[in-house]
Amino acid sequence: MKNLLLIITLAAILGCNNPQKEKEPKTDKSMNIKKEKFGEVEGKEVKLFTLTNNAGLTAKITNYGGIVTSLLVPDKDGNFDDVVLGYDGLEGYLEETPYFGAIVGRYANRIARGKFTLDENEYKLATNNGPNHLHGGIKGFDKVVWEAEEFINEDGVGIKLHYLSKDGEEGYPGNLNVDVSYTLTNKNELKIEYKATTDKPTPINLSHHSYFNLSGTSGRDILDQKLWIHADKYTVVDETLIPTGELRDVTGPMDFREPTTVGERIEKVEGGYDHNYVLNNNGNFGKVAELSDPKTGRVMEVYTSEPGMQFYSGNFLDGSINGKKGIVYTKHFGLCLETQHFPDSPNQPGFPNTILKPGEVFESITIYKFYLNP
Repeated sequence: MKNLLLIITLAAILGCNNPQKEKEPKTDKSMNIKKEKFGEVEGKEVKLFTLTNNAGLTAKITNYGGIVTSLLVPDKDGNFDDVVLGYDGLEGYLEETPYFGAIVGRYANRIARGKFTLDENEYKLATNNGPNHLHGGIKGFDKVVWEAEEFINEDGVGIKLHYLSKDGEEGYPGNLNVDVSYTLTNKNELKIEYKATTDKPTPINLSHHSYFNLSGTSGRDILDQKLWIHADKYTVVDETLIPTGELRDVTGPMDFREPTTVGERIEKVEGGYDHNYVLNNNGNFGKVAELSDPKTGRVMEVYTSEPGMQFYSGNFLDGSINGKKGIVYTKHFGLCLETQHFPDSPNQPGFPNTILKPGEVFESITIYKFYLNP
């Protein structure tokens, strides 16, 4: 018995003096990532990643255009449904599409007359939206195949996308290295992190272009959903949706400083909402918007470090698109809350700077967070 006690004591002492290896971060076993072939574009394989967090929220994201093709969120009864518009297969996204779920760039939103001057050099871009340049041109970031790798950590599951936009692509100067990370967190967030560097001065404005409908695939439009936007002003635009330079108070139908249904005053806004709101966050990360659907109980909060947000009420959805499950997307069937810098900033010296220079790093973060009201 004495010998046994001696052995146990020695083992305990040696154990205390033997340093333990640092434990690997714990991850929830219910979190997972699945990868499958989604198709092929220009000889490159397109993949579809299915991300699931530990609460069962599921995001499907493809490396073609960085598109979020599906986002399954529960309602107050625990029923999961898809809250973003899109297509069942890759083919739909290869047709002329209104940027469903995509990463848009090199410059999101519009640049007037498709040109800007930088360091005394004039650059000409495609005019693919009437007289103006929109969302990076004919073949913007929404239409390229990105390199992709999946990851899992304590926060959640995700994919990291990389794309090299070469000097002269779509008329822009500089080789631009872009990284976009999507994380589906265990806090029920879809977190989007942007990072970019360049070897020549160039404009940059990256955004995410999901069309949200918190009623899911019920067939209801978004006019009865309530919206709050943390902004006192918006950028006034001309008839081609280019800012005039005026920052106008939101008083009137543009005012969402108190939660208001999207459809309450939309008829007083010519053409519907398609405006950049000047956020009150002063370029600091924080909550800037909230969308809620009283019938399903779903709520989506928007957080960003960007100074602006384009609120677009799906005015150009005209019933010509058959989306997922054969649903016809009619006017106002979805809305966009695109965090961004202001439209046409390269031609508007009074707007926040969008020129990235060599040696600088462009960084931005946006979060769409989901929860339920009973």
